[in-house]
Amino acid sequence: MRAEWNARAREDAHYYVAFGRRDQDDGEFLDSAADVIRDLEGELKRLPSNMPVAERRALEVGCGPGRLMRPISRHFGEIHGVDVSDEMIAQSRIKLSGIPHAHTHHASGSDLAMFPPDYFDFVYSYAVFQHIPSAEVVFSYFQEIARVLKPLGVARLQVNGLPDAARTFTTWDGVRISGRKVHAWTREHGIELLSLTGVDTQYMWTTWRKPRPCRIRSIVSAFSGENAVPSSSMLSCIAIWMEDMPEACELNSLEAFIDGVPGRGSYIGQSYGLSQFNVFLPRRVRTGLVPVRIEWNGRRLCPDGTIRVIPAGPVIPKLVSISDGVNLLSYQRVSSGSMKATVEEVPNMGDFAVSIDGTTIQHQEPFQTDPLSQRYEVNIELPETIAAGGHVLQIRVGQRTLAKMGIEVVR
Repeated sequence: MRAEWNARAREDAHYYVAFGRRDQDDGEFLDSAADVIRDLEGELKRLPSNMPVAERRALEVGCGPGRLMRPISRHFGEIHGVDVSDEMIAQSRIKLSGIPHAHTHHASGSDLAMFPPDYFDFVYSYAVFQHIPSAEVVFSYFQEIARVLKPLGVARLQVNGLPDAARTFTTWDGVRISGRKVHAWTREHGIELLSLTGVDTQYMWTTWRKPRPCRIRSIVSAFSGENAVPSSSMLSCIAIWMEDMPEACELNSLEAFIDGVPGRGSYIGQSYGLSQFNVFLPRRVRTGLVPVRIEWNGRRLCPDGTIRVIPAGPVIPKLVSISDGVNLLSYQRVSSGSMKATVEEVPNMGDFAVSIDGTTIQHQEPFQTDPLSQRYEVNIELPETIAAGGHVLQIRVGQRTLAKMGIEVVR
């Protein structure tokens, strides 16, 4: 690529860059960029509005002799261009000599290694990727553009979107990159695809934005705020506090894996400038310091966090409420012929027993209302043999008595 583009630059750089006529003068050459400049300037509105022009940095991939850099430089405090051709770079330095904040560099032809990560607010390229004969090199540049863009930085790129043909690609008739491949690449690499036009044409344009990186600030018990959570029970829920979680995250697309096993997401909210994601631990999670991975639409959203899982305390069955089966506000007066009991932390309802005056009540209908807390509601039908008046009700789970109390039966 370097040798062939050096030869083109020496022969007639203006012609090979602008595709106009041979032997264009500087004025005609620069005027030929007007439509592209208007397009690029239209994309600048995507940059943060509170950023002063003097603080903006831009990069052109394949800058040639500086045809686009010269007019677009007025929108930036610092602008760089790279090109595989050292002949093009030599010409660009002459044409940009009056713009002290414009800098051009001879590049390797496959990367942007001279720039640090998260450096540029705007990266653009026109009539460059369509001349590269290798898809591998084009996608390497895509990766590098994503690397050097700042969070919320924007890329505006033109590629050849014509359908693939059975032919050998050259440094003039370069490789084709379909719109479908652009969709797939940006999705896979977590880049926001904002625009894709001219699909299936030589001049396909795409606009990308690099999202602000999300990170986990802390993972704590959702109930106590402590840095440890029991391995099981109704308290086995963690609150994952994240910074810069995408607004589009919701329970259908966001998932947490605790030690590689999916938990059950239950809540997403905002507080104190952070996002909160509550997740119940999966069953039989191991104790100790375990990793927590967050995925959004099947892709890792942020670096992993950890939570300390401690052994759960003993299960202690308890009676939550007891009332008439119909009049739920009547606690010790039974007029409907039935009662309703709510119990928690009962792992085996076969151990649940109800008796009146020492006689076991056989007609019971339990149903689970919360598997995490092992909560059940039990409908209890009183036999007709129980006469009106006062009686002693006793509720047990195994050997544990949950309640022993007087009730009044009204017939």
